[in-house]
Amino acid sequence: MMKRIPAFLKNKYLLSIIVLLVWLTFFDKNNFISQYEYQKELNKLEAEKGYYQSEIENNKLALTILQNDSVALEKYARETFLFKKANEDLFVIVPEHGSETTDYKE
Repeated sequence: MMKRIPAFLKNKYLLSIIVLLVWLTFFDKNNFISQYEYQKELNKLEAEKGYYQSEIENNKLALTILQNDSVALEKYARETFLFKKANEDLFVIVPEHGSETTDYKE
């Protein structure tokens, strides 16, 4: 009966390695499939981290400019918050739906 079993199945080390790989691939809590998904998510989060770090640097630069330049502060207030001087009129033009999109939100 032992003559019918192929030689590679008689090797206990090879069988142990195959069982270990099957176990690590499908049944373990930290299997290879979930490790691959975790790595994809980590790469995505690192890309987002880079984006947010660059945004933080841009905002720090803008804050420094606004704190030190009164003309830039007035321009920012007029454009963002629609501030106006006492002796002037302010007209806000809102594009119709379906035309180019802007930062204006209804």
